[in-house]
Amino acid sequence: MKLQPSTTVIKNGQLVDGTGRPAVPNAAVIITEGIITYAGPAADAPPAPDARVIDAQGGTIMPGLIEAHIHLTYFNVSELQDLDIKFPVEYVTLQSAVNAKTALECGYTAARSGGCLHNIDVWMNKAIEEDMIPGPRLSTSGREICGAGGLMDWNPDYRRIGMEGIVFIVNGPEQARTAVRKLVKDGIEWVKTYPTGDAASPDINDHHTLCMTFEEMHAVVATAHNHGLKVTGHCRATEGIRNALKAGYDAVEHGTFMDDECLDLLLKRNVPMCPGLGFELFSVQRGKEFGLSQRVLDGHQETLEAGAESCRKVLKAGGTLGLGGDYGFAWTPHGTYAQELTFFVNYVGFSALDTLKCATLGGAKMMGRDKEIGTLEAGKLADVLVVKGDVLKDISILENRDNLLAVMQGGVVKAGTLVKPASF
Repeated sequence: MKLQPSTTVIKNGQLVDGTGRPAVPNAAVIITEGIITYAGPAADAPPAPDARVIDAQGGTIMPGLIEAHIHLTYFNVSELQDLDIKFPVEYVTLQSAVNAKTALECGYTAARSGGCLHNIDVWMNKAIEEDMIPGPRLSTSGREICGAGGLMDWNPDYRRIGMEGIVFIVNGPEQARTAVRKLVKDGIEWVKTYPTGDAASPDINDHHTLCMTFEEMHAVVATAHNHGLKVTGHCRATEGIRNALKAGYDAVEHGTFMDDECLDLLLKRNVPMCPGLGFELFSVQRGKEFGLSQRVLDGHQETLEAGAESCRKVLKAGGTLGLGGDYGFAWTPHGTYAQELTFFVNYVGFSALDTLKCATLGGAKMMGRDKEIGTLEAGKLADVLVVKGDVLKDISILENRDNLLAVMQGGVVKAGTLVKPASF
């Protein structure tokens, strides 16, 4: 991905640097050759003659947002079966490129995949890094792994169409190892698994059901780690969370029903978590118009309440949280990602400062790239948002793209109303 040559100064705004420290009023950020060289009070900034100047118009200068659980290959999903049989891979690829561009335009300069169809993520990432298409810096996943009869194994055998476009179905540790070895050849970074079910499948695999054995999970981790890959999993049930942490998972998705033992394991191993929790609220609020049954809605309400409490526990204990998750369903379309931040302030009860830290530095830590991105500090890539307004007073302004004056990656303005975006 290209870096902006020469020097840029962003001034006339408050600095929210993503570290969780209080905002700096009347701040300046200096960018040289795509790298931040100064971020702090404007009065202390070194001179930058002949620099391009971006006026923050009294608003907020902050790190680019990071979607910590993105599904670029999901779009307008109203039932699980839409994921694997509705469209051919060619169309899904094109739609994924549109979703990547949308995410960047919404201020998400980086993202971590939560699973994809047909290994599209890997090639999408290559296209983004080569500036072929606009999109967030992407930490890739691939086809997912689930136990036979588990949450993602919905096609009956009589159809004889399998599930390998979206997920590998495994029976036992040997098949789990085989699935990981196939993913190794795909060139992914994260192996996504399904240790538990979900409220979306109350009849067979609800949110208290296990979908993989510990032995299968351990086989996935051992094989993945041998090849330098990281492992994460869809974990709602308490035992599924516990099994994932004991098996050596590198991250936990959702972490819904987390007890004290699970929390201790999470903290001891410093495992980050992406709750993807707003999805539960939006399912409850909007699901009925898309045909979700009352039983499904009740399940989402239960996971909403338990998941919110788990998030509060992790934050209070000093654990790492990234924000995002499961956008691309009919009731959580791409382009509405920032409602997750508003939800964490208004419903979960996080402060705006803590929420923004999770949505920037927390996501960078989950990606394993917190030395490069996630905060506005000297030496890091200049992935920056310039926002019209005070995000600490009203975090919901991030939901409106018209409030994004500039979206920058490596100092290059890619989107926003202030400066004409760079051409691709």
